[in-house]
Amino acid sequence: MEILIVGSGNMARGIGLRLVRGGHRVRIADREPDKAADLAAELGDSASGEILDGTAGAEVIVFATPYEASKQLAEMWASELAGKTVIDICNPVDFTTFDGLVTPEGKSAAEEIAAAAPGTRVVKAFNTTFASRLANSTPLDVFIAGDDPDAKKTVTGLCLDADLRPIDVGGLKHARVLEAFQLLHMKVQDQIQGGWATELTFKPA
Repeated sequence: MEILIVGSGNMARGIGLRLVRGGHRVRIADREPDKAADLAAELGDSASGEILDGTAGAEVIVFATPYEASKQLAEMWASELAGKTVIDICNPVDFTTFDGLVTPEGKSAAEEIAAAAPGTRVVKAFNTTFASRLANSTPLDVFIAGDDPDAKKTVTGLCLDADLRPIDVGGLKHARVLEAFQLLHMKVQDQIQGGWATELTFKPA
């Protein structure tokens, strides 16, 4: 499967490594093409870097970008995203205080992105995994929220290919809980000396 990852930061690196290991073709797109090319070279022969210029040819698009940037991209690419699967990984945290989220009350970033590009099959995933954990080979849980069953099936398959355990938490409205949950996870890193490397896991009874 051909996957376009928008962004070239630590999360793009972690997700890209997992997807390449899972046998997928990964394209890294960034406004600074040199950064995209550098990350692609690190990921290996099945990855390529490019300038940020649309989604043509990609079967799945991963927005590995901050909330506002992801929303702007959804608005800009609305027509070409229709019918495609978009994975939103962002956490719309107020990073100046870590005291709340910056989305409208009662709405998640994923829902806002979906509203910005009607017809896009948005799935919330990877927002509860830290980049350092993704970059190694440790099996991790990935919570998935979305309204489109086929899109969730696609993301589930990608997770399994990448040695990750997908956990379906329900519709896209549950992205609100995932984002709030991760806000607390991030906020306590200094208290638990987590080093931004802890993980949220689901352990059934």
